[in-house]
Amino acid sequence: MFMNKRSAAVLAFLCLAVSSPAGSNPNILLILVDDMGYGDAGCYNPDSRIPTPHIDSLARDGMRFTDAHAAGSVCHPSRYGLLTGQHPWRVNTNVWRKQPVIAADRVTVASLLKARGYRTAMVGKWHLGFAENGYENPLPGGPVDRGFESYFGIRASTDIPPYFYIRGNKAVAPPTDTIAANYSEDGWTKIQGAFWREGGIAPGLELKNVLPRFTDEACDVIRKHGKSASGKPLFLYLAYPAPHTPWLPTGPYNGKSKAGMYGDFTFMVDDMVGKVLKALDKAGLAEDTLVILSSDNGPVWYDKDVKRYGHDSVGGLRGMKGDAWEGGHRMPFLVRWPGVVKAGSVSDQTISFTDVLATFAAITGAKLPAGSGPDSFNILPVLKGAHPKHKPIRGPLVHQASRGSTVIRSGKWKLITSLGSGGFSEPRKVKPTKGGPQGQLYDMSKDRNETTNLWLEQPKVVAQLQAELKRIQQAGQTRP
Repeated sequence: MFMNKRSAAVLAFLCLAVSSPAGSNPNILLILVDDMGYGDAGCYNPDSRIPTPHIDSLARDGMRFTDAHAAGSVCHPSRYGLLTGQHPWRVNTNVWRKQPVIAADRVTVASLLKARGYRTAMVGKWHLGFAENGYENPLPGGPVDRGFESYFGIRASTDIPPYFYIRGNKAVAPPTDTIAANYSEDGWTKIQGAFWREGGIAPGLELKNVLPRFTDEACDVIRKHGKSASGKPLFLYLAYPAPHTPWLPTGPYNGKSKAGMYGDFTFMVDDMVGKVLKALDKAGLAEDTLVILSSDNGPVWYDKDVKRYGHDSVGGLRGMKGDAWEGGHRMPFLVRWPGVVKAGSVSDQTISFTDVLATFAAITGAKLPAGSGPDSFNILPVLKGAHPKHKPIRGPLVHQASRGSTVIRSGKWKLITSLGSGGFSEPRKVKPTKGGPQGQLYDMSKDRNETTNLWLEQPKVVAQLQAELKRIQQAGQTRP
């Protein structure tokens, strides 16, 4: 029987919507912050110079993952992997400026939960493209066309114009005004501080107000859901555009950290998270809500910044945003789920953002259709404390750095297909020498900071990982 994409999407939806009482499933709050490092929160770095009491409370009351990885080391690939359960290097995520990145027939976290009886809402940064045809016209292909029933947010980052709010699939006000570029001095690079690019901006929009505005919108979604009598559980995806540049801590937050503008802005992010968690409490939803918090990739934080402020944003890891090294993609990943996830627990399991889809399917009793979430593994047994700590919960993890270097992580071994960071850190690319290593191999069980390249010492491991990488790339999936 011939089946077009639209028919296939309908069939996939029906496969997900097998009978299950919606009331038996938890509310889900997925918070994704932007460009926050592994070492910014106190629960990951006791030497952090930034107060993060609300983020730390999630570790105290839930599970802290120490080896969780973003699907990419920059914004849009990471978000694609989170929502689809597919490695972003399998598609062209760079079309986001003018086209939707997520195919119409691709199952997303939102479409899966909507089919399971959830009310689905998104607030914040999309960065996965719309079918653009002038900002005075509707913007198809965004959140409300990929499983979210409601959306309020922005097209991309608050340093990438045009700057305007979107509600549903329409601009609240088109970006008919213009804003000049801005840069910070005081020792910051051009892509740090209160940096934004020139371009269009909606009349009356102020970049410093975007973060608190999203907090207000998220709290309103929670408040209204708490008062509703629908009986449906809520899924809210809150994608903060911070502490990504521009770093814009407002009055009450200035000087509240010991890590400069970045630290103050991260402290502000933590306070916004606290307001959202408080809204859950006020709505009477906290005890029946699964909360996940992570960051989309590493920070823009240089060695000179560490020396200047005594704050290591990546918590001892190597590299930063964009890199194949751990600082680019090893992320804080916190899960609070009262009565299910043990308070104060820690997991060393290697997991990926792509695992969220299969895990939500397991939580809600959904069966993923063939081809959906091809790189997604169910980590629910880890959350419940039922999986043996010494046994990996998923297969090899594969991702790309911002400049094309490919990484495969299998067990304790990590292979990078080239020399250099492959991203923002120097050296970005290193030309191999005759007789020298052609790439990088690290034993992550002994060398988390990637100081000793074992490429030449472990040729069998290199060959095995290269073969495994090729198999995964050709197979089109890692999930059995």
